[in-house]
Amino acid sequence: MEHSTDLPFRYVLTVSELTREIKDILEMKFPEIWVQGEISNLRSAASGHLYFTLKDELSQIRAVLFRNQARATRFQPEEGLEVICRGRISLYERRGEYQLVIEALEPKGLGALQLAFLQLKEKLEKEGLFDPLRKRPLPLLPQRIGIVTSPTGAVIQDMIQIIQRRFENVHVLLYPVRVQGEGASREIARAIDYFNEETDVDVIIVGRGGGSLEDLWAFNEEEVARAIYRSRVPIISAVGHETDYTIADFVADLRAPTPSAAAELVVRDKREWKRHLGQLEIRLEGGLWKILERYRSEIVHLQKALSDPRKRIEGYLLRVDELMGRLSVALRWKLQRHRERCFHLSERLSLRSPRSSVEMWRGKVGESQRRIVQALRYVLERERQRVRGLAGKLDSLSPLSILERGYSITRRVPSLEILRDASKVKEGERVEVKLHRGALLCEVEKTETP
Repeated sequence: MEHSTDLPFRYVLTVSELTREIKDILEMKFPEIWVQGEISNLRSAASGHLYFTLKDELSQIRAVLFRNQARATRFQPEEGLEVICRGRISLYERRGEYQLVIEALEPKGLGALQLAFLQLKEKLEKEGLFDPLRKRPLPLLPQRIGIVTSPTGAVIQDMIQIIQRRFENVHVLLYPVRVQGEGASREIARAIDYFNEETDVDVIIVGRGGGSLEDLWAFNEEEVARAIYRSRVPIISAVGHETDYTIADFVADLRAPTPSAAAELVVRDKREWKRHLGQLEIRLEGGLWKILERYRSEIVHLQKALSDPRKRIEGYLLRVDELMGRLSVALRWKLQRHRERCFHLSERLSLRSPRSSVEMWRGKVGESQRRIVQALRYVLERERQRVRGLAGKLDSLSPLSILERGYSITRRVPSLEILRDASKVKEGERVEVKLHRGALLCEVEKTETP
């Protein structure tokens, strides 16, 4: 009995429908889970999404971190990093593969902010943003100070009071910004650029009061670090308490442990300046008195020396007469010595006249010239005879001389191959016979071989 396979109660699903139902079950079963594992096969798509595999010693699962969640992640996911993920299980219908859609990501054992801090610090340090050689000294006495901080906190009030108390003539320019929260880093960077481009401040203080790592995070952003680096004006970083360190502290020209300390570092106390100037005034006055006393002594000495200038002139005239007499005697003695030396040299030259030597060498030169001419003639004649002998040999060996004696050269046409054996030629072939004068183009009627 034949049974029908098309039963009316059978429920048939398409692949898409089955996949969709499995996806619904997975998403309903695992709407939110926490998973721990190691990042592997990390890949960043052009869309900004991050794809990787989350694995442990025995298993692995595909995971995706979409662009918005990736931007919200403080640290940079890296290959081999152990992480804890919060997400949901979903299924990618086109490939029928289930995956973990991550909503939040944090490193295992180390806070996300701390890891992001270390990653950015290492990156900027390699680029040279922390190089001590690029840090500039603060101006000795700034006239205009730019401050980047919150306008409502106690920090700005403390700094203004300290600056005005230490040196009341200094101008303070405040650029109000948010010092924490979303967009704070952008405002801080914009404030630094503004002070560089739109004002003539001598130094900039960037700071805020203490807080947690999350509260201070705006000063750990790369945007703020690069704004500090490109600043032409020296910058003091005064963020948090003495134990708090931010990326801005490493890039800035000077780190102050607190905002109040920054205000004390940026200007010296006016009373200290007055004391210092007073000491310089005393030293300058003492130095001037010493110089005046030395000049006074020299003037007194000159007055004594020039009290009767006529006597000094007479003494100089006597001295000149004495020197002129000694010079005249010395000149006469020198002239006599030179005269005697010239006389002796003249006698020696007359005894050693060069005329005889010149005549002797003239004869030797003439004899040498004659010998050279004879030698050249002999060499030329010998070489001429050798060339004639070689020319005769060449002429006897030349193929043209062989042709002149009645011989000929036979070559195959058209290859012009020289023929030496009659068996290599067939009847009817065309050959060229080269004679002493001209050539013959022949057709072979018969070949004879020995």
